[in-house]
Amino acid sequence: MPHVLARGQSIGPTRRQNSNAPGIARPSARDRRGIAPRVAATVTKGLSGRMAQLLLDGDVEGRYEGANESESGYRLTMALAVGASQPGRAWAPADFHQALLYTPTLGGTWARRLRARKGPEYAERKLTAMLTKARSMVASQPPITCRHSAWEAVARIRQAADSMTWNSRDGGDSDLKNLTVRLELCERAGGLDHELSLRRQAELMGCVKQTAADSNRRLRERGWLVLDASGAGTEQGSKWRLALPEAVREGGAGPGHPPAAGPGGGRDGVPVVHTTDTKALGGLIGHDAFHRYGHGTSGARLLVLLDAADGLSAKDLQQATGLHRTTVSRRLRLLVDDGLAVELEGLFYLAQSLAGPVGAVQADEEILAKSAVERGTAGAGERRRRRHQHERVLYRAWRTLGRKLRQWKRACLVPAGVVDPDTGEVLDPQWAGWDVSDPFRPVPLPAWVSQ
Repeated sequence: MPHVLARGQSIGPTRRQNSNAPGIARPSARDRRGIAPRVAATVTKGLSGRMAQLLLDGDVEGRYEGANESESGYRLTMALAVGASQPGRAWAPADFHQALLYTPTLGGTWARRLRARKGPEYAERKLTAMLTKARSMVASQPPITCRHSAWEAVARIRQAADSMTWNSRDGGDSDLKNLTVRLELCERAGGLDHELSLRRQAELMGCVKQTAADSNRRLRERGWLVLDASGAGTEQGSKWRLALPEAVREGGAGPGHPPAAGPGGGRDGVPVVHTTDTKALGGLIGHDAFHRYGHGTSGARLLVLLDAADGLSAKDLQQATGLHRTTVSRRLRLLVDDGLAVELEGLFYLAQSLAGPVGAVQADEEILAKSAVERGTAGAGERRRRRHQHERVLYRAWRTLGRKLRQWKRACLVPAGVVDPDTGEVLDPQWAGWDVSDPFRPVPLPAWVSQ
């Protein structure tokens, strides 16, 4: 079983702490917490770097906070159980007990408190049950053990999104832009988990915040998106995770998917093209030229399907995208007018100025900026970013003011000695006729009390 080396293991703690020579690092956090490097290396064997830090240092980022201390401890311990159940690196229950119950790790605080209250036998049974539950959950999911397998998971979701027909009447254009932005972020991060705030998402999608929020709701309802932790009320973005819907995972056709071509019931003549290309679409949707008052998302979807060498008719593009025929005709006419597409004998081609090495679309800033000026949408993205930046400044100032207001102490108007702490009797005659049950807010008694 592979071992994760503890930080500073090659240099003994005595040398690190006693040497004042330049270039010698200060003792690490694990040394300062009283866990020897050899012990730290033993109890973190087989864990990833993040899980090893979670075990040794505790939840320093607040990722597993619950409603109370007990719930937070259980969630942290369950996360450690998942980390200790990865295929090929799974721990034995005895290793799990040793790391959490019998080693002074900060991640095992909850488990050791459980042992102190209910005994070691109960605590070991509880941890064993949690480890078994974690193994079952990990076994039911395809393991992501390296960056390449994570990219494969992202590629599966991208392929599923490309093969769908997104109906613009049901917000499909916004949902497609949403997935396109998130797929690009996940590819950079090397996994399905990503962090994204609503304002930043709206800037990347080229839309207003409410449109992005509505798209998030629809994608969550349809199973494309999972919210792991909300960033509302904080200065951090929400933590999201991409997923495949159940219908797509089982191989069925998603909503709006075109029927299969062929004589067995499907329509003949369906073009063999992808319904969209989210990879190429990612370089267009945030540009001012494809603002909703410009070419829009529909124009970007049509543009990424065009090729510089192979022409497509308007009917082919309509069947490939699922857009209405009048929408396709109107968007194609605008693309031709702005020099982004070329029409020849009823077929539409990608303009040579936008053609990449293989004929696919390659965004050209100068040409797209000129098109944005023609459509009257130039500068829309910059204005949105400035507005969001102003909102962020105001939000931070509001949070700072709120913290200061909460720190102010309330003035106690009733001094000490006015009320007998045992009987509650008012001893000072100057306060006769006053209700001083709340010393911060005394109020006069009604007239009928003294009668």
